[in-house]
Amino acid sequence: MKQKLKLIIVLFIIIGQSVFAQQELPIIKATSTMVGIRDGDFIKAQWTILPELKPDIYTTSNKNTIVTFYTDLDSISFNVKPNEKYNFIILLNNKDSALTQIVYVPSPLETLKKAEKYNFEDVREIPKFTYQSKENPNLVALRKVFKLDSIAGAGNEVSQILNLLHWVHNLIPHDGNHGNPQIMNAMNMISVCKKNNRGLNCRGLATVLNECYLSLGFKSRFITCLPKDSLGIDKDCHVINMVYSDSLMKWLLIDPTYDAYVMNEKSELLSIEEVRDRIINDKPLIISPDANWNHKLSLVKEYYLYYMAKNLYILECPVNSEYDTETKKQGKTIPYIQLLPLNYFKQLPDKTESTDEKTGTIFIKYKTNNPTLFWEAPRK
Repeated sequence: MKQKLKLIIVLFIIIGQSVFAQQELPIIKATSTMVGIRDGDFIKAQWTILPELKPDIYTTSNKNTIVTFYTDLDSISFNVKPNEKYNFIILLNNKDSALTQIVYVPSPLETLKKAEKYNFEDVREIPKFTYQSKENPNLVALRKVFKLDSIAGAGNEVSQILNLLHWVHNLIPHDGNHGNPQIMNAMNMISVCKKNNRGLNCRGLATVLNECYLSLGFKSRFITCLPKDSLGIDKDCHVINMVYSDSLMKWLLIDPTYDAYVMNEKSELLSIEEVRDRIINDKPLIISPDANWNHKLSLVKEYYLYYMAKNLYILECPVNSEYDTETKKQGKTIPYIQLLPLNYFKQLPDKTESTDEKTGTIFIKYKTNNPTLFWEAPRK
């Protein structure tokens, strides 16, 4: 009996050790927080070890590729495959353990191609988009102070739209590393940027340009372009403008961050909807020739289309296009509409509501799968 009991105890110990061994993660050591990565044929110059993230996730869009992490002391490699996760620990200075994970995610283009389908029969109730009249006192003041009639010029409608784009791009540099002023209207943001010699992020630039368009009677919106982000990793998005051309009878994609617009092979200006469709279906696209970042770097078409492919998955607009749209105030409600593709993993609820704790501003978001409603032309 004693021998059987001893045998059972030994077996439990062996099984426990085996299970524990299976749960142990590979460990590589490091004395520097900077790590090099080789992802197939691609070499990433730097990866910063962040022990506070659990896990710190590295994503690759290369299928069945070998990913290698190189520290100053060690290295580790994994043959990464779709639907698998690879965990290991980077031990920094023999005391800080950084749980690190490698995971495959589809490329932005692959993700967008799978998101092509919408539901044109979606009848969920959403508010109608509205556009503030150019006779609004704030818009009148904006137009007069900055002589926007002269900025737009006396040319045709499209030339006026593009002249305002160039003016905002040249007036305020893009600064994606800092937030915008709390008072989010064109008059204040231009003033703050001049006074403090600073720039605005893409949301701020699109807000300024939107109000300039409204002040001259153009129907326009600023639109937040969002990635799928099912893993909760990609917090980056891009905000641009859509302005309606009566002469062309269509919306136009206008991007003040890069002084950019997009054309087809016939040099015809395109809408956001058309650009999204052409990216998905591998149709030709041309970027405006002078597109640039802060007049320091020319905008490379391949980079821009890759970036937009990532961020054209979900599209979001405020319901009311007006002066001071997003300035937070007590008792203010700001409604938005989101256009979601059918394969988005989070379709419900149809409507969400949240409140900013500091200001009491209420944010409402309506969801739709119907692009016809989202891209509806403004009423005359």
